[in-house]
Amino acid sequence: MHTDGQIFAIKRYAIHDGPGIRTTVFLHGCPLSCWWCHNPEGRLAAADSALAPYKATVDEVMAEVRQDAVFYEQSGGGVTFSGGEPLAQIDFLEALLQAARKERIATAVDTHGHSKYQAFERILDLVDLFLFDIKIFDNNEHKQHTGVSNELIFANLEALARSGRNIRVRIPLIPGVTDSDTNLTHIARYVAGLDHIGGIDLLPYNRLGTHKYQQLGIPDERAGLKTQAPEELEQMRSLVAGYGFTVNLGGGA
Repeated sequence: MHTDGQIFAIKRYAIHDGPGIRTTVFLHGCPLSCWWCHNPEGRLAAADSALAPYKATVDEVMAEVRQDAVFYEQSGGGVTFSGGEPLAQIDFLEALLQAARKERIATAVDTHGHSKYQAFERILDLVDLFLFDIKIFDNNEHKQHTGVSNELIFANLEALARSGRNIRVRIPLIPGVTDSDTNLTHIARYVAGLDHIGGIDLLPYNRLGTHKYQQLGIPDERAGLKTQAPEELEQMRSLVAGYGFTVNLGGGA
């Protein structure tokens, strides 16, 4: 098993990547090409030294993570492995999760689910919470906006739900793409038929990452998008909550 891998950031004192105060470790690599991505450096090979992924060992990552252990204990937080797509480096992810488990640090994995289920099976007993992104229900629209089908994603979510693990579904609210009543209704209705879904997080759109596109020298297709107004977000929250879910605006829990 690899004890080193490629990461592109470690964010301490994160409050939107699961419950409590957390440290979020961003692993490089992603099979999706969402044009609204806030972290394009998570899938592209950036030449800029500030955005380029770098090699890190499990020990080096854990040295960062354990610095905030007292905050995890006080707030019910822990470490979240995100990306990119963390399961794209499954050997490294498994080793990191094993290290966190040895130190009794609560773990979460933020995934969009587009991976072989065998990768999920390797880490089931090492993850306290899966943060599972669902972006678009319609498969043709999903392909159009992300470059891949959502069939594998839904199959993995269903298998994960049957496994009895703790799951929170997260929906990024991209104006005019994922935040329509139709899309949210389809997703909420679908998720309501699954077991072990602890709630749904609606992630309001923001303009973070604009400078990254400039540094990477690629067009930012999000230029015309506007953030949702508070009353719009409340309508979306109410719609999804109507299917029996506890719904958070944002990723904290």
